[in-house]
Amino acid sequence: MENNIKILLDAHSINEGFARMAAAAFSAQLDPTLEELADIKTAISEAVTNAIIHGYEGKPGTVTLSMRANNRLLTFIVTDEGRGIADIAKAMQPMFTSKPDLDRSGMGFTVMESFMDSLTVNSTPGHGTTVMMTKTIHG
Repeated sequence: MENNIKILLDAHSINEGFARMAAAAFSAQLDPTLEELADIKTAISEAVTNAIIHGYEGKPGTVTLSMRANNRLLTFIVTDEGRGIADIAKAMQPMFTSKPDLDRSGMGFTVMESFMDSLTVNSTPGHGTTVMMTKTIHG
């Protein structure tokens, strides 16, 4: 059975926690282990935080969190319509940050990549970024 949910979040840091909990609640239908659930929550947190901080840079905007469960496969898509990423390969390098003044570690994409089964990033400067992550639940 396939199940889909889409949530629109204002680009405010306080909504990151809601996104984490929504992803955890959605994932619960597949009876994940605590480790799998922690991985998902961490990856979602990083993706939503990146969209808010780097995509919108404090300006108003909307972050979309789309979630799909299909058999044992979860797919999470985090989209913003913010500034976009000019060089995705560079942005995905560990320790790279465009916001060193905000004490950003530059590990967001690395964290997402290590906690999820797959990570795909598409972006167009001036038009936004889409991050797609998948995780197979073994329970």
